[in-house]
Amino acid sequence: MDQRNLVIAVVLSILIMVGYEHFFAPPKAPLPQTGTEQAAGQSPGAEGTSGNLTAAPPSLDRPSLDAPRPGFDIPGAGAIPAAPSRSALLEAVPRVRIDTPRLHGSISLRGARIDDLTLADYHEEVSKLSPEIVLLKPAAGKDGYYSEFGWVPAAGSVAVAVPGPDTEWIADREVLTPDYPVTLRWENGAGLRFERVYAIDQDYMFTVTERVANTASEAVALHSYGLVQRRGTPHVSGFYIMHEGMLGYLGSSLEETTYAKLQEKVLREDGREVTGLQRFPTTGGWLGITDKYWMVVLIPDQKMAVQARYRHWKSEGGDRYQADYLGPRSEIAPGTTYEASSRLFAGAKEVLLIDAYEDHHGIPEFWRAIDFGIFHFLTRPIFYALNYIYVLVGNFGVSILILTVIIKLLFFPLANKSYVAMSKMKKLQPELVKLREQFGEDRARMNQEMMALYKREKANPVSGCLPMLIQIPVFFSLYKVLFVTIEMRQAPFYGWIKDLSQPDPTTIFNLFGLIPWSPPNLLAHLGLWPIIMGITMFFQQKLNPQPADPVQAKVFLFMPLIFTALLASFPAGLVIYWAWNNVLSIVQQWTIMRRMGVKA
Repeated sequence: MDQRNLVIAVVLSILIMVGYEHFFAPPKAPLPQTGTEQAAGQSPGAEGTSGNLTAAPPSLDRPSLDAPRPGFDIPGAGAIPAAPSRSALLEAVPRVRIDTPRLHGSISLRGARIDDLTLADYHEEVSKLSPEIVLLKPAAGKDGYYSEFGWVPAAGSVAVAVPGPDTEWIADREVLTPDYPVTLRWENGAGLRFERVYAIDQDYMFTVTERVANTASEAVALHSYGLVQRRGTPHVSGFYIMHEGMLGYLGSSLEETTYAKLQEKVLREDGREVTGLQRFPTTGGWLGITDKYWMVVLIPDQKMAVQARYRHWKSEGGDRYQADYLGPRSEIAPGTTYEASSRLFAGAKEVLLIDAYEDHHGIPEFWRAIDFGIFHFLTRPIFYALNYIYVLVGNFGVSILILTVIIKLLFFPLANKSYVAMSKMKKLQPELVKLREQFGEDRARMNQEMMALYKREKANPVSGCLPMLIQIPVFFSLYKVLFVTIEMRQAPFYGWIKDLSQPDPTTIFNLFGLIPWSPPNLLAHLGLWPIIMGITMFFQQKLNPQPADPVQAKVFLFMPLIFTALLASFPAGLVIYWAWNNVLSIVQQWTIMRRMGVKA
């Protein structure tokens, strides 16, 4: 009974809670090639012309699904004969350079788009000499990724020209820095003067202030908008424990939609269906596109009622994904100036920074941009504890070791009782063997005598599972933290472990790097730390009561090998935790057994 329960506790819990996600979850299906676009009017990917966007957008109350929305559904550049390089695209138009301690890039003065950003603190490889992570790219490239803000005329208002994607803006300075905002200006020649002020802090938050001065003789009505668009379907990790795609906190709920799911979404309205569209009426909130470690998120005025959307369509033979919002109708009387302000986060999803932005700017539930999952009440405290220790010791690997000791101390009384019970069971092993030999095939009588023996000696075979069960939530939470938090990305330990979020880079099949041979992927992850973990598991198993059943004994003999193979491709930080936890458990259990006079 005790061995069966232990097998259930360890194997099923680990495989279901963790192993399924890592090994057996089916890969995400290829995105369907729907080719669906708007049936009438201007398509979502169509481009406007500079300064003559006059068509009215749909009503905010019951928006038409196929009405043209110039300036709102026109974020992309037109087709180009051949995709030029990113550097060529950046040199093709005048730009305002972005230079901050953490961001490098530029704003295109044609269309006033933020379409060029690299992350100064993050590199493609562990080496700081490798290229910086590229986040945003010009629209004309095949994988364009950018943000845009602007205005569209309100339904039923006077037709006016508003700036579009080809508008040439004039900047008051050449470089945007945390100390010096940049103001862009453009006039439509008919009495409207548009200004856009870009400011940025020391990290990843842009503040975008839009002003419209009406010097004409008639009032005009406009809607402000903001959008993030991505061209092409990006590669995703493919793990169900982590979301990548469209993300937002809208209407007091978290709205997550993968790229594949967005293509399948169907919105029914007025007897029509539009594929690849979701609407979210909301006041405030935030929305955008997230990757594993980075995201680009729009944050409208938190007091403003907006209509937010996720959108997918086909254009120029490729996929386009867009998160956008449309502000309320704004009447601008002659001789007055109207102003709208919003924010854009474009950068790394650092936990403490995201928390600080939530508190400082009043962004609701912004911490949920990091996918801590439904067990966030466990995963978040695990991260904060690891990070607090890291500040003290300067190494996340050491932080994991220290946190493991702390967890062991917290659960010491409970685990101690379990190890005492296991020691009693080990002490009873000779008696159990005698019962098996005495009653042979009469299993009912044998079980009856075993229960009587347990009761007489006050031994509980089930309590031996408790140490393993205690580890399961900690194991799962640590796995999640290592997998989703950017703080663990490229975080080194000692020796050959340069990135705790990746598997041990060594493998026994080339003698841990001594043989100049790179084994195939199937053999690539059986590294030194997984083997150390397997050895510690073997010794811990030898301290446990051994099954009297020969079949169970053989199964347990292979348990360390099975777990070594299972965990070999898991993050090195998780394997180090498991090995260290085993060592602490061995010391604790061995001490208890010696004290109880049980042979270890």
